[in-house]
Amino acid sequence: MNLQELPAPEMTGADHWTRVKKRLRAELGEDVFSSWFARVDLEDHADGTVRLSVPTRFLKQWIQSHYHERLVGLWKHECADVHRIELTVRGAVRARPANSATAARSLSPAARPVAGSASMTVVDGGRSQPRPVSAARPSPAQETRDGLEGASLDPKYTFASFVEGESNALALAAARQIATASAVTFNPLYVHASVGLGKTHLMQAVAAEAKAAGRRVLYLTAEHFMYRFVAALKAQSALAFKETLRTIDLLLIDDMQFLHGKQVQQEFCHTLNALIDGARQVVVAADRPPSDLETLDDRVRSRLAGGLVVSISEPDFGLRRAILGNRVETVRRAHTGFAIPESVLDYVARHVGNSGRDLEGALNRLIAHNQLTSQPVTQEMAEATLRDLVRNTEPRRVKIEDIQRVVSKHYNVSKADLLSARRTRTIVRPRQIAMFLAKMMTPRSLPEIGRRFGNRDHTTVLHAVRKIEEMSRADANLAQEIDLLRRMLDA
Repeated sequence: MNLQELPAPEMTGADHWTRVKKRLRAELGEDVFSSWFARVDLEDHADGTVRLSVPTRFLKQWIQSHYHERLVGLWKHECADVHRIELTVRGAVRARPANSATAARSLSPAARPVAGSASMTVVDGGRSQPRPVSAARPSPAQETRDGLEGASLDPKYTFASFVEGESNALALAAARQIATASAVTFNPLYVHASVGLGKTHLMQAVAAEAKAAGRRVLYLTAEHFMYRFVAALKAQSALAFKETLRTIDLLLIDDMQFLHGKQVQQEFCHTLNALIDGARQVVVAADRPPSDLETLDDRVRSRLAGGLVVSISEPDFGLRRAILGNRVETVRRAHTGFAIPESVLDYVARHVGNSGRDLEGALNRLIAHNQLTSQPVTQEMAEATLRDLVRNTEPRRVKIEDIQRVVSKHYNVSKADLLSARRTRTIVRPRQIAMFLAKMMTPRSLPEIGRRFGNRDHTTVLHAVRKIEEMSRADANLAQEIDLLRRMLDA
């Protein structure tokens, strides 16, 4: 028989699956395909049903939610008889072919494959087959081996050492609730405050107490999260990193303002959604509210703002004084002879800094001076030693975000309107005033100001500055308004 007359070999299920994967890779791109389909295996194709298996429950749920219909469509394109796709979660142990007696004997009775089945699988939600021990949650030791250990915790950052005041009472109450609650309460909890007001202290106190209660906790800074994700991409283990990250009970991310990169933010958004939807607690801290994190993806900002957003404001004199008193008691336990007059503590609380970090730095300087020179701490010595730390010597730095917030509130327009392309009079004038104040009160360049106002050209900013200068010279009311805004920003 002529070779040209030979019938073409019949395609197998594996051949069809190869073609389906090729189409998926072309449609979705290599990154998406590798993230969600690289570890999907074909188990069986018979009687119009395709059975695929995945390594984790999360991956099964994700594919069912986002790609199930597309999978059915691609399989129907390859095989018209396909009308159903089943997804199962693979067990850690896969059976060898039925003719391998040695392999069958090596499996426990509970784990031996049913006669005629192609592989040993655990169907998600099924009760007929016990889940293998190795498919259970990893122990804390396994977490460490898998690279899931978080940033180190400072043992001094506990709830016991956190000084409560009016400015941080709500944040402290929410943190305590999350650290001790058996069920998810506020999700996510988003704490924002300026530098040195106690965000990291609270975050680490939550992590320490939750770990002591036996919960699976991961505390990371945003930079640490980025580093770990990029390292996983380079090592081609991104999928394993994602899957393991979603098995924890409590995720804490500090310094969210430093989370950059489109792909990293997308992955964080997926992780955030998976944890929240799976009733796992998430706590996030940053130096500003979600709406002001302009470099963050809109979806991430929206999800963060959908939880409990709590601010920690600058401490009043009473809280600053209490922080100093708490710190002095700690020092006295280590140095019994140390003494500091109450009047000096009042002076430091009243004149040095606005944050706990500033206060601790000032007190450390006094302690060092006392220990190294053996001179007692007096008012005169404190004034000489701390003269460069006194608040009045350094004017408050105004940020563009502060200007946008104050102007938006004063003129009753939203920040989104200030950054938009809308050109109605009620929006254009406040926008120009905000640009003018940004030029006058910050060291930012015209191009930088333009970028912070909706990616506008520097010539637009220059026009706004000149316009407001001219109008304020001719309009006394406008000049008074601008002066009022300046005082509000300087306060």
